[in-house]
Amino acid sequence: MITTETNINTSTSVLVKFKTYTELLKPRLSFLVAFSAAFGYLLAFEGTINWATFISLSMGGFLVSGASIMINQIIEKDLDRMMDRTQNRPIPSGRVTVNEAIFYTIITGIGGLFLLLSYTNILTTALAFVSMLLYGFVYTPLKRVGSIAVFVGAIPGALPPMLGWVAATGRISYEAIIIFAFQFIWQFPHFWAIAWVLDDDYKKAGFKLLPSKKGKDVSTAFQIAVYTMFLIPMGLLPTQVGITGLTAGVIATGCGILFLVPALQLLKICSSKGDAELAKQQAKRIMFGSFIYLPVVQIAFLIDKI
Repeated sequence: MITTETNINTSTSVLVKFKTYTELLKPRLSFLVAFSAAFGYLLAFEGTINWATFISLSMGGFLVSGASIMINQIIEKDLDRMMDRTQNRPIPSGRVTVNEAIFYTIITGIGGLFLLLSYTNILTTALAFVSMLLYGFVYTPLKRVGSIAVFVGAIPGALPPMLGWVAATGRISYEAIIIFAFQFIWQFPHFWAIAWVLDDDYKKAGFKLLPSKKGKDVSTAFQIAVYTMFLIPMGLLPTQVGITGLTAGVIATGCGILFLVPALQLLKICSSKGDAELAKQQAKRIMFGSFIYLPVVQIAFLIDKI
């Protein structure tokens, strides 16, 4: 009886630990990175898909993304304790020690890079490694410096589709640069909308991600609207250079206009010095719109190519 209870307790402990380690990876965010890498690969590939390369690219991208995120959490462990939304993460809550997290990060990062090196090519692996360094060791500390952090963070955030393209072709072509640039521009309204919504919490940790020194003001709203507007011609570029067809261009334009609407509404509210809570609701619409916009447009590009 005692042995049975011990086995049950051990199994429960292992399951809890597994869930905690999975939480450290932020699987939803890491999955989006893997999805973007897979998107770039499929958009570039001609002929029969090399499934070993495709699966290894997706898994490798997921693991490298997870390692980058864990580096961020290790460095910000004390800051995470200050914020409501992050104080229950595995490290600040004490469910995982710093040494455990460091070991897990090293294993995860090496595993992801090994998969990429073994089944893609050295250029893809090098880009993934640079992305991990930028996100973990440059973007993370810059979050307390100013909005330059968003510019730096947008680089690793936009690299996954380029990784996929390079994995399929072995080179950085103008097409790879276009899909990188498209996702790079998307990062700004995406990041700033999140920073607007979470500004009060971010201030507790000293994060300064909004582009205006005054934070949530008309200047920030204007810049969000401008970058969102840039996405409309950027969404047409793949059609113009022949990566995709007209249908994808029409869908990207339509999605871009829909995405722009809440950005213009936020600008209107701030220009007339409207209610702060109403402005926050519009920022939430931009934030959720950014989550929908990117995968919808990427899927449209793929379907149109097929």
